[in-house]
Amino acid sequence: MHAKTAGALRRDAIGLRDVLFQSVTAMAPAAAVAASIPSGAAFAGGSLPLSVLIALVACLFTASCVAELARELPAAGSVATYAARGLHPAVGFLVGWAYVFVEMLVPPLLLLQLGFTVAGTLHAEWSAYPADLWWPWALAGAVVIACAGYLGVRASARFGTVLGVFEILVLLVFAVLLIGGAGSANTLSVFGTSHTPDGYAGVSGVFAGSVYTVLAFAGFEAAAPLAEETRDPRRTMHRAVLGAALGIGLFYVLTTYAMTVYFGPDRFAAFGASGAASWEGVARASFGLFWVLVFLAVVNSTIANANACANVSTRTAFALARIRVLPGVLATLHPRHRSPVAGIAVQTVVAVGAVLGLGLAYDPVTAYLLLATVIVTVVVGVYIVVNLSCAGYFLRSGRASLKPVRHLLFPALGSAAFIPALLTAAGLPVFDFVTELTAPVSYAGPVVGAWLAVGAVVLLVLIRRHPGRIAETARVHLDADDTDAERQGGAGVPPPPSQR
Repeated sequence: MHAKTAGALRRDAIGLRDVLFQSVTAMAPAAAVAASIPSGAAFAGGSLPLSVLIALVACLFTASCVAELARELPAAGSVATYAARGLHPAVGFLVGWAYVFVEMLVPPLLLLQLGFTVAGTLHAEWSAYPADLWWPWALAGAVVIACAGYLGVRASARFGTVLGVFEILVLLVFAVLLIGGAGSANTLSVFGTSHTPDGYAGVSGVFAGSVYTVLAFAGFEAAAPLAEETRDPRRTMHRAVLGAALGIGLFYVLTTYAMTVYFGPDRFAAFGASGAASWEGVARASFGLFWVLVFLAVVNSTIANANACANVSTRTAFALARIRVLPGVLATLHPRHRSPVAGIAVQTVVAVGAVLGLGLAYDPVTAYLLLATVIVTVVVGVYIVVNLSCAGYFLRSGRASLKPVRHLLFPALGSAAFIPALLTAAGLPVFDFVTELTAPVSYAGPVVGAWLAVGAVVLLVLIRRHPGRIAETARVHLDADDTDAERQGGAGVPPPPSQR
């Protein structure tokens, strides 16, 4: 490789707290509580807390698989490396190809939400502010994220930690206020099926609600691509992935319970993401200026999520570029910060282009829905492949390391849990609660199909001309570097200052 692209990401730069909040902020807890989870209320009604609890259990199966693979295979390639080792290097390439694509689309998704959330709130408070002047806020967010990424993983991870702590604290305080305000209305009946709406009564409504709320958990795996920059990555990655999924899952259960009992379980089917029957609406009506903190928490969540996913996309692109299955320029590192500066530049261009191109061609909300459908469809598909990869990897490792419950049962249950979510995200009306997608959101399927078709063509060309590069998707570079050091008699020698 060219001298300027040679070298490794900064080793031992961050610890458990940083990578934990990488996954936490990638799940966008405040934005999920305020927008994603209420989408299940129309089906589960006042039993939505039970739906969230079921979604938590379902996601923990896949989180366990990711955590097990992250401990065994600490690599910036993360899900691509897992699929390559557990199934086949060709599958690993296609997973990496798809994952880089959708993770590069997450920042523009969140920047669109940042834009229309801020513009809409300012217009509601001061009618003179144009409701359609959303794009300057989105561009400002893009600049902040690019600067954080350029300064390296320490700056980016610590920035995410601060943002993550703020949004969680605000929503936790609000949840306590809601529970206190509910008084005698507090009830555990919301963890049963008695409050589902008439059209989706009983278990069917709870199940439908859980399919929609399971999508709020996406992002728990986001710590994994930082493995090569983390201290004690095998142990830290495992704890961060599981800790984020469990911790934020319980946070979702608590906050959803709080709003359900305060608003009224039997009225909760009308609850949504905006208006009087929403988190901000309830805060405005009952808690005075506290709504400002809720608003800031949601805005904060969009920036934190975009920052975390920019880390994911640039590290995954770096991992694939250094083995030359993506253009080698994406492996370019800053000489001081050891940040993948070329990847950050590409990520910024993609973000700004998608935000302005789609947001102005349609409108920011429609563009948001289109990108969200593309992203969720691919991410849920990746989760299913990772579940299969977990089973494949440990079956190949032999009986000594195989734990049937953790490595076979959990992958099967995790895949089963995400298949309905995949069908729902794609708008395939297999279930009666799935809404068929309309244009332009329905374009998501063809977009995903076209990208995967291009990836298949690239894969065939690489197999024909450079088969060794595809095999390299299974390489764990930390292990390879340690082996090289041992061969040179340098085991235990700390990295040079430029890599610290």
